[in-house]
Amino acid sequence: MIRLESVHKAFGANKVLNGVDLEIARGESLVVIGGSGTGKSVLLKCILGLVAPDSGRILLDGRDAAQEDRAAFLAHFGMLFQGAALFDSMRVWENVAFRLLRGPMRRPKAEAREIAVQKLRRVGLGPEVADRFPAELSGGMQKRVGLARAIAADPQVIFFDEPTTGLDPIMSGVINDLIREIVQEMGATAMTITHDMSSVRAIADRVAMLHGGKLRWIGSVAEMDRTDDSYVAQFIHGRAEGPIPSLR
Repeated sequence: MIRLESVHKAFGANKVLNGVDLEIARGESLVVIGGSGTGKSVLLKCILGLVAPDSGRILLDGRDAAQEDRAAFLAHFGMLFQGAALFDSMRVWENVAFRLLRGPMRRPKAEAREIAVQKLRRVGLGPEVADRFPAELSGGMQKRVGLARAIAADPQVIFFDEPTTGLDPIMSGVINDLIREIVQEMGATAMTITHDMSSVRAIADRVAMLHGGKLRWIGSVAEMDRTDDSYVAQFIHGRAEGPIPSLR
């Protein structure tokens, strides 16, 4: 579904992506791990077209992303942002239906609201939440609203950027379970960026580690736990000692 061919991206002298090759199969859930500043978010932004790679190609379902109509290209994607990123001045249902109220996917307001309520119900929130404002919700509820918005237009590909950041362990487990269930139900292709190893084990079909501007390692969760790659082992076990330098 997604193919990256020798993708490079630098900001001045800082080479963030240095020849990334990656394939994500249709319906697969891939989780990208790696230390802070290793380029995980830049990789995601390049796929979305928010940042243009310096060289290389990004293909969606065999089509070159750089050649696609921008609006039509983005219609394939849903996104759960790290901090939920809800609009404070909009009611919950308007946040969920944001894409359905404007642009090429515009629906009548009543229909958009009905879809929003359905998606809220799917993430465990009742219709009484629809007319509240984000500030009236807990962090876990806001994250669920963000997830409902990500799936509102039934996208083919969903990105999750640190989906459990700021949540307690119980709510993190709830969000992980919802992500896994929804991705499977929709048959969507998913790409997640996270430091949370409980999320990795809950939602990943495959895991990829980004380090030094390249994909250093890729494999299943079971293979990750057995690997003798010292970089992967240090990261997944949170060890201060190892080949990945730590600030002291």
